Amino acid sequence: MTKPDRREGRRALPRRLGVAGALVLAMAGGWLAIGGLIPARGETMVVTMTPWCGCCGEWADHMRAAGFDVTVVETDALDVAKQAAAIPTELYSCHTAEIAGYVVEGHVPVPAIDKLLAERPAIDGIALAGMPPGSPGMGGAALKSYPVEAFRDGEAIGRFMDAPLR
Repeated sequence: MTKPDRREGRRALPRRLGVAGALVLAMAGGWLAIGGLIPARGETMVVTMTPWCGCCGEWADHMRAAGFDVTVVETDALDVAKQAAAIPTELYSCHTAEIAGYVVEGHVPVPAIDKLLAERPAIDGIALAGMPPGSPGMGGAALKSYPVEAFRDGEAIGRFMDAPLR
Protein backbone atom coordinates (compact mmCIF):
# COMPACT_ATOMS: atom_id res chain seq x y z
CA MET A 1 0.00 0.00 0.00
CA THR A 2 1.16 3.52 -0.65
CA LYS A 3 1.41 5.95 2.19
CA PRO A 4 -1.78 8.06 2.18
CA ASP A 5 -1.96 11.81 2.43
CA ARG A 6 -2.91 12.17 6.10
CA ARG A 7 -4.66 15.49 5.48
CA GLU A 8 -7.35 13.93 3.27
CA GLY A 9 -10.70 13.49 4.99
CA ARG A 10 -9.89 15.59 8.07
CA ARG A 11 -12.53 17.71 9.75
CA ALA A 12 -11.52 21.14 10.93
CA LEU A 13 -12.64 22.61 14.22
CA PRO A 14 -15.17 25.41 13.94
CA ARG A 15 -13.22 28.72 13.88
CA ARG A 16 -15.04 30.19 16.86
CA LEU A 17 -13.57 27.52 19.13
CA GLY A 18 -9.99 28.60 18.55
CA VAL A 19 -7.00 26.93 20.15
CA ALA A 20 -8.17 27.49 23.73
CA GLY A 21 -11.57 25.95 22.96
CA ALA A 22 -9.95 22.96 21.30
CA LEU A 23 -7.74 22.38 24.35
CA VAL A 24 -10.73 22.57 26.69
CA LEU A 25 -12.61 20.06 24.54
CA ALA A 26 -9.64 17.71 24.43
CA MET A 27 -9.16 17.91 28.20
CA ALA A 28 -12.88 17.42 28.84
CA GLY A 29 -12.88 13.81 27.75
CA GLY A 30 -12.30 14.04 24.01
CA TRP A 31 -15.68 15.25 22.83
CA LEU A 32 -15.79 17.37 19.70
CA ALA A 33 -18.78 19.38 18.47
CA ILE A 34 -19.27 18.94 14.73
CA GLY A 35 -22.96 19.01 13.91
CA GLY A 36 -23.74 17.56 17.34
CA LEU A 37 -21.68 15.70 19.91
CA ILE A 38 -19.59 12.84 18.61
CA PRO A 39 -16.56 11.27 20.23
CA ALA A 40 -13.25 12.63 18.98
CA ARG A 41 -10.97 9.75 18.16
CA GLY A 42 -7.19 10.01 18.17
CA GLU A 43 -6.51 7.28 15.62
CA THR A 44 -6.41 7.67 11.84
CA MET A 45 -8.28 5.00 9.91
CA VAL A 46 -6.93 4.19 6.45
CA VAL A 47 -9.57 2.60 4.21
CA THR A 48 -8.33 0.73 1.14
CA MET A 49 -10.99 0.24 -1.51
CA THR A 50 -11.58 0.08 -5.24
CA PRO A 51 -12.40 3.43 -6.87
CA TRP A 52 -15.80 2.28 -8.14
CA CYS A 53 -17.30 0.87 -4.93
CA GLY A 54 -20.06 3.13 -3.61
CA CYS A 55 -20.84 1.14 -0.48
CA CYS A 56 -17.18 1.37 0.60
CA GLY A 57 -17.35 5.14 0.30
CA GLU A 58 -20.57 5.11 2.32
CA TRP A 59 -18.86 3.08 5.06
CA ALA A 60 -15.95 5.56 5.13
CA ASP A 61 -18.46 8.42 5.45
CA HIS A 62 -20.20 6.52 8.28
CA MET A 63 -16.84 6.22 10.09
CA ARG A 64 -16.19 9.96 9.61
CA ALA A 65 -19.65 10.75 11.02
CA ALA A 66 -18.72 8.60 14.04
CA GLY A 67 -15.68 10.80 14.64
CA PHE A 68 -12.88 8.82 13.02
CA ASP A 69 -10.19 10.60 11.00
CA VAL A 70 -10.53 8.65 7.74
CA THR A 71 -8.14 8.57 4.79
CA VAL A 72 -9.16 6.65 1.67
CA VAL A 73 -6.64 4.85 -0.56
CA GLU A 74 -8.06 3.64 -3.87
CA THR A 75 -6.55 0.64 -5.64
CA ASP A 76 -7.40 -1.86 -8.36
CA ALA A 77 -5.35 -4.49 -6.46
CA LEU A 78 -7.50 -4.92 -3.36
CA ASP A 79 -6.75 -8.65 -3.07
CA VAL A 80 -3.05 -7.81 -2.71
CA ALA A 81 -3.87 -5.55 0.26
CA LYS A 82 -6.03 -8.28 1.84
CA GLN A 83 -3.30 -10.87 1.42
CA ALA A 84 -0.68 -8.50 2.88
CA ALA A 85 -2.97 -7.97 5.90
CA ALA A 86 -3.32 -11.78 6.32
CA ILE A 87 -7.13 -11.67 6.25
CA PRO A 88 -8.62 -15.17 6.00
CA THR A 89 -10.34 -15.50 2.61
CA GLU A 90 -13.60 -16.64 4.22
CA LEU A 91 -13.78 -13.24 5.97
CA TYR A 92 -13.20 -11.11 2.84
CA SER A 93 -15.49 -8.18 2.16
CA CYS A 94 -15.29 -5.26 -0.25
CA HIS A 95 -12.87 -2.94 1.58
CA THR A 96 -10.08 -3.18 4.14
CA ALA A 97 -9.24 -0.62 6.82
CA GLU A 98 -6.35 -0.24 9.22
CA ILE A 99 -6.47 1.58 12.54
CA ALA A 100 -4.09 1.53 15.50
CA GLY A 101 -2.24 -1.48 14.13
CA TYR A 102 -5.43 -3.50 13.60
CA VAL A 103 -7.19 -4.55 10.39
CA VAL A 104 -10.92 -3.93 10.04
CA GLU A 105 -12.37 -5.89 7.12
CA GLY A 106 -15.74 -4.99 5.65
CA HIS A 107 -18.81 -3.17 6.89
CA VAL A 108 -17.97 -3.51 10.60
CA PRO A 109 -20.25 -1.40 12.85
CA VAL A 110 -18.73 1.30 15.07
CA PRO A 111 -19.37 -0.52 18.41
CA ALA A 112 -17.06 -3.36 17.33
CA ILE A 113 -14.30 -0.91 16.40
CA ASP A 114 -14.78 0.91 19.71
CA LYS A 115 -14.43 -2.40 21.57
CA LEU A 116 -11.31 -3.28 19.55
CA LEU A 117 -9.65 0.03 20.40
CA ALA A 118 -10.70 -0.04 24.06
CA GLU A 119 -9.61 -3.63 24.75
CA ARG A 120 -6.59 -3.89 22.39
CA PRO A 121 -6.77 -7.71 22.20
CA ALA A 122 -3.91 -9.87 20.88
CA ILE A 123 -5.44 -10.32 17.41
CA ASP A 124 -4.63 -8.98 13.95
CA GLY A 125 -8.09 -7.67 13.26
CA ILE A 126 -11.84 -8.04 13.00
CA ALA A 127 -14.12 -8.69 10.05
CA LEU A 128 -17.73 -8.66 8.97
CA ALA A 129 -17.63 -11.06 6.04
CA GLY A 130 -19.45 -10.32 2.82
CA MET A 131 -21.74 -7.34 2.43
CA PRO A 132 -24.62 -7.84 4.89
CA PRO A 133 -27.77 -5.81 4.15
CA GLY A 134 -28.35 -2.97 6.57
CA SER A 135 -24.76 -2.88 7.81
CA PRO A 136 -22.99 0.53 7.74
CA GLY A 137 -22.69 1.65 4.13
CA MET A 138 -25.10 -0.98 2.81
CA GLY A 139 -28.73 -0.42 1.99
CA GLY A 140 -31.57 -2.54 3.27
CA ALA A 141 -33.14 -3.22 6.61
CA ALA A 142 -30.74 -3.29 9.54
CA LEU A 143 -30.35 -6.44 11.57
CA LYS A 144 -30.38 -6.39 15.37
CA SER A 145 -26.65 -7.18 15.33
CA TYR A 146 -23.87 -8.30 13.02
CA PRO A 147 -21.47 -11.26 13.57
CA VAL A 148 -18.02 -9.68 13.76
CA GLU A 149 -15.22 -12.27 13.71
CA ALA A 150 -11.66 -11.99 15.01
CA PHE A 151 -8.60 -13.24 13.16
CA ARG A 152 -4.90 -13.73 13.82
CA ASP A 153 -2.03 -15.07 11.71
CA GLY A 154 -4.28 -15.54 8.68
CA GLU A 155 -6.81 -17.69 10.56
CA ALA A 156 -10.33 -16.92 11.80
CA ILE A 157 -10.29 -17.46 15.58
CA GLY A 158 -13.93 -16.95 16.51
CA ARG A 159 -16.60 -14.44 17.31
CA PHE A 160 -15.34 -11.05 18.49
CA MET A 161 -18.85 -9.78 19.19
CA ASP A 162 -22.37 -9.54 17.85
CA ALA A 163 -22.20 -5.85 17.04
CA PRO A 164 -25.27 -3.62 17.06
CA LEU A 165 -25.32 -0.73 14.61
CA ARG A 166 -25.14 1.77 17.49
